[in-house]
Amino acid sequence: MKTMNGFLLLSTIAFAVFHLVQAQSQSGFISLDCGLIPKDTTYTEQITNITYISDADYIDSGLTERISDSYKSQLQQQTWTLRSFPEGQRNCYNFNLKANLKYLIRGTFVYGNYDGLNQMPKFDLHIGPNKWTSVILEGVANATIFEIIHVLTQDRLQVCLVKTGQTTPFISSLELRPLNNDTYVTQGGSLMSFARIYFPKTAYFLRYSDDLYDRVWVPFSQNETVSLSTNLPVDTSSNSYNVPQNVANSAIIPAEATHPLNIWWDLQNINAPSYVYMHFAEIQNLKANDIREFNITYNGGQVWESSIRPHNLSITTISSPTALNSSDGFFNFTFTMTTTSTLPPLINALEVYTLVENLLLETYQDEVSAMMNIKKTYGLSKKISWQGDPCSPQIYRWEGLNCLYLDSDQPLITSLNLRTSGLTGIITHDISNLIQLRELDLSDNDLSGEIPDFLADMKMLTLVNLKGNPKLNLTVPDSIKHRINNKSLKLIIDENQSSEKHGIKFPLVAILASVAGVIALLAIFTICVIFKREKQGSGEAPTRVNTEIRSSYQSIETKDRKFTYSEILKMTNNFERVLGKGGYGRVYYGKLDDTEVAVKMLFHSSAEQDYKHFKAEVELLLRVHHRHLVGLVGYCDDGDNFALIYEYMANGDLKENMSGNRSGHVLSWENRMQIAMEAAQGLEYLHNGSRPPMVHRDVKTTNILLNELYQAKLADFGLSRSSPVDGESYVSTIVAGTPGYLDPETNLLSEKTDVYSFGVVLLEIITNQPVIDTTREKAHITDWVGFKLMEGDIRNIIDPKLIKEFDTNGVWKAVELALSCVNPTSNHRPTMPHVVMELKECLDSEIARKQGSQDMFSRDSIELTFSPTGFSPGPR
Repeated sequence: MKTMNGFLLLSTIAFAVFHLVQAQSQSGFISLDCGLIPKDTTYTEQITNITYISDADYIDSGLTERISDSYKSQLQQQTWTLRSFPEGQRNCYNFNLKANLKYLIRGTFVYGNYDGLNQMPKFDLHIGPNKWTSVILEGVANATIFEIIHVLTQDRLQVCLVKTGQTTPFISSLELRPLNNDTYVTQGGSLMSFARIYFPKTAYFLRYSDDLYDRVWVPFSQNETVSLSTNLPVDTSSNSYNVPQNVANSAIIPAEATHPLNIWWDLQNINAPSYVYMHFAEIQNLKANDIREFNITYNGGQVWESSIRPHNLSITTISSPTALNSSDGFFNFTFTMTTTSTLPPLINALEVYTLVENLLLETYQDEVSAMMNIKKTYGLSKKISWQGDPCSPQIYRWEGLNCLYLDSDQPLITSLNLRTSGLTGIITHDISNLIQLRELDLSDNDLSGEIPDFLADMKMLTLVNLKGNPKLNLTVPDSIKHRINNKSLKLIIDENQSSEKHGIKFPLVAILASVAGVIALLAIFTICVIFKREKQGSGEAPTRVNTEIRSSYQSIETKDRKFTYSEILKMTNNFERVLGKGGYGRVYYGKLDDTEVAVKMLFHSSAEQDYKHFKAEVELLLRVHHRHLVGLVGYCDDGDNFALIYEYMANGDLKENMSGNRSGHVLSWENRMQIAMEAAQGLEYLHNGSRPPMVHRDVKTTNILLNELYQAKLADFGLSRSSPVDGESYVSTIVAGTPGYLDPETNLLSEKTDVYSFGVVLLEIITNQPVIDTTREKAHITDWVGFKLMEGDIRNIIDPKLIKEFDTNGVWKAVELALSCVNPTSNHRPTMPHVVMELKECLDSEIARKQGSQDMFSRDSIELTFSPTGFSPGPR
């Protein structure tokens, strides 16, 4: 691979040789010197003439630090200080801007041994909820720089530093530059800079004020090429890119005029889609019969552009209308003269970007604004998790929030818990902008003023807890009383305080409790009468009993997606193909309007629990939607025929895939970690994303289904519970689940019950051993793994089918995670968000191993933002 001496100079001396011209307007520029104090300090950097300000007004956390004095002479002033983030997983800068505007965002990182540890940090950068890149540094005094071109989806931009290991994230400077919206257009996503080069006779880096957008242009030259230049002005206003004059007035051609010009680069195993922008201008004085015309192909003859004739002293920009792909990250562009051309091909400048897909949606803008205002009103800037997007990604959701996540829509906040948060003042009206809020807990604070009647207008709100605010006027507005009376809202306030201050003889809660008691007694009496009648009529057919049991429960709430039994018969072709059999019925293959489905028919039974499970699963799946929960297409509740219609999962369940009974295909370690992470994400959604939160209670390998792409989805929600049901309590006497997966604390109904079961599943995935095997030294898989690990060799438990094709550190991490999940004491088990995060790290380490090196994002590839060491223009 050919490299260019001097490219890395950009990283090591941080633009110390930038060319200067007369300064231009910095309108719209935001130039933050991170860690600069006092916070009202401003200065103009001597080399670039860019004015920098402190970052203090843009972030609520972090410590101000300074690099070692011995490195300052090599670096520009904006890198002398930095802000580090020893606390919290995610720390974010916030900018109030305008939606749909396009910005160039640049982060610069100079470690400078500020902490005296000589330990290179490693962490991630995020734009909003989406990962931008990983920051990996090499060299104490090296400046590592990242650029991204990003279109704002909201009036707010958040740039976040995310801790991914034991080291501390930091940043030296952060710069935002507005761009023309007509430039750098993609079909979706943001653009991360890989290279931006030009071809001058005298090499120097260009940025502001040569470039009014402050793009950094890196000089390039090679022996196999000849540099051209002109002193005449080049028209750069012919398009919106506004290429700098000193970029446009130089170009290269092949040293041998009859040879093609080859420009190639290597993304170094990063196979992200790429966008390429080439800038052309004819800067030679052509004779009457001279023609410069050429074609451009890439990667083996794919046509990129044909019959290009650069305009005389005027810039033309040619870009890829869609993203370009290369399986190995290697690109080779060939510029070839056409048969009519008398002159060799030419190029003035080149830009290469890789696509950053923004798959995670930001929380609804009005709700973000509301939460930011609530944070400011109540002085909650010290809540370390209250940074970045409130809901997204789920693992960094703000403490005290629950959110609603729909695959095709922005997250919405469904509950806000600010209990014991030291709140003072009135209940802020900003809460009313949380349009999907169902539960609000402001208890045990020091709030004052009135109970606001806007709470009555929040139609989704079902619970408000204001208990423990002694200064609050507890007079309940009539509009809220109306909501309470029609049972659409529950208000919790201090009973004694309410009685003393407002002469309420019987507190509202007590009245409701009394009414509920009377209703309960009437219900018990009615059930006794029905039971007596049923005993008297015990000679009736079982199907009749089944119908009566069903009618004693509340009907399923919606008729949407409800099918008749005759439609089920047609769908399954009279139950022609059986997919499987479970405890409650058989599963059949079906087709609905050419869409494959799985139809689960419940056995005809008079068992009361069967209909309860059926009803519970339908109502759960009708209201929860997540890409890793099996989707409910519809249901049948027709007479004595009950059925659930699911999306069809072509590759069956995880258990049969692990055993090899499905197709003989052995799941790789990467497959297993991907499946585990996706199942964990589905379970995490049930715990934290659904409203109300759900406990699955039957997590096992047969309830993890795989589609045609081996994507995992959690299934079988018949035992799921959100709260005590029909006499069962949180300390339940009813054991639910499957032997082997049951929580040792079998009387406990909590999220940690699912965590235990998932830990057992994870051990199955790692070992491919049955959960219970009485022929082993230890019958239960958790005991067996612990016993084997006493020998100190992970290979004693890993599935031999993997044939050592795995990252050992990743396996150890997965085993440690599984064992923490199956801790006999529920309080010592991790939460599902933590499980998801750990599994992602296991997956990432395996992907890195398969790509050949843990250093796949090493300095060469990272600093290729401006330093493409694999760039080699010239004939070959």
